[in-house]
Formats: sequence, structure tokens, C-alpha cells
Amino acid sequence: MKHVEKIDHRFLSLTGVAIELDYVENILFNDMENMKKRFFSSHPDEPIIFHRENLIKAEPPFECLADLNIKKEFNDTLLYLFQKWKYTVFSVTMDKLEYKNHQYDDNPYHDCFKALIENFVLFLQESGSIGDIMIESRGGKEDTGIKKYFERLVNQHQDFLKYLSTRKLKVKPKITNISGLQIADLFAHPSKREILIENGLLSDVRDGVFGDDIIHILQSKYYQKNRQIVGYGKILLPEKEKEALKPPFPDGTTIHLQINVDTSKLD
Repeated sequence: MKHVEKIDHRFLSLTGVAIELDYVENILFNDMENMKKRFFSSHPDEPIIFHRENLIKAEPPFECLADLNIKKEFNDTLLYLFQKWKYTVFSVTMDKLEYKNHQYDDNPYHDCFKALIENFVLFLQESGSIGDIMIESRGGKEDTGIKKYFERLVNQHQDFLKYLSTRKLKVKPKITNISGLQIADLFAHPSKREILIENGLLSDVRDGVFGDDIIHILQSKYYQKNRQIVGYGKILLPEKEKEALKPPFPDGTTIHLQINVDTSKLD
């Protein structure tokens, strides 16, 4: 681990969004695509992919967001949908400096990924559901590495297979227009900031930021137990062991966990 003393390199964060498959197919995907058509004239042959950094900078194909009136209308619509949609959020942040100081031997990315998977499996176990896991592609070498790690993890924890529909990790590029991956991308940075601020690792000197509106909504979307989110939906590594949590899905539901890695600088 290099340069972990520098604030922009110190923290690693993974955010996953668990969504029931039929709900995505029947409601969420259509809502998202209709929104893209409304604001950006998205076409099925060339689908528009939501990406946080491009949206913030009003970069193509989001140039219209440079107009403050359109930007406000877009943000209000997005917040409405975030509140309306049914999903559950898991966010894991690693303090790599603390990790290095404790001389852990494992890979910090793998440890974040493992924490996310373990919570998702508990989530499935308590609800009597099955699920699979999809992560956004990071490139050839990284994709191969995380696929192999996932297979090792499942082989070491055979009980996971009672709740996972496959021992294979799905890795999809951003261009495939996966709704859950796009939502995870929009949540990843605000959620990481929230975890760091709550743990005194980052000062919050901003006011009236759109990400804060997202975080307000996520308080009812995070994985939680007895109204406790910390240690369940929001995790700072390393952490202490905890109990399982029962999520709000009926028995037999098929649930997908779609994960985004936040690599953006802290603003």
C-alpha cells in the first residue's frame, strides 16, 4: 500500500445495493430509463450510463446540467426516485493507514469485499432468500484477481452456497447499463464521506451539498438491526464482530447485490 498517509489515498470504500430482481425488471429499470430520456434523450441503441463524476461536472452527455434550473429539476427527480425505489444499501470503508499500522497481511480491497459479502449472505439467510453478486469491472488484471478471490472465499465458506445462486462472481463493465451498478456509483462517494465524518476521520465544512440529501434518504435504506445502522449497513474496517440482521424481503425472493468501488478524491 503506497501513499496511505495522504488523505486522497488513505481510504478505500465499497458500496453495494441489494435489489429484488423482479422489482428491477418491472419498475426500477423503466423508471431510470424514462428519466434518462426525459433529460438526456437517451436511445436504446446508445444507452446513457449514470456516472457521478460526469454528472457533477456536466460532462457529455450531461451538458444540460450546466443550466442550474435543469440541474435542480434533475436532482429533485433523482432524489424522489431514490426515496421511492425499494433497495438495501451496504457500505464498507477501510482506513488503509490503520490497516497498515496493524500489519495485516491480507489485501485491503479483499477485506472490504469480504465484509460486504458476509453481510449480504446474512441478509439473505435471515430473509430466506437467494442472491448473486455483481461488481463493476475495473480492468483485466483486477477483474481476474477479484473473481479468483471470490471463488476462494466461497470455497472456504461452503455455507454461503445455501444462499448464493452461483459460486461465480459477475463482473460487468459500466457500458452494460446495469441499473444497480449505476445506483451504487451514485451512492458510493456520499456514503464514504458519511462514514468518515461520523468516525472523526474527515471534517465536514460544506453546506447544502447534494450528497447530503442522498445521505438523508439512505438512513432508511441502509441495512440495519433494531434501527442501528453502524456496523450493519455502514462499516468501518477494521471492526468488531457483530450479530446477524433480518432484512425486509419475503421468503424465496431473488436478490442481486451490485457493487461499486469509490475511487474519487475527497471533496
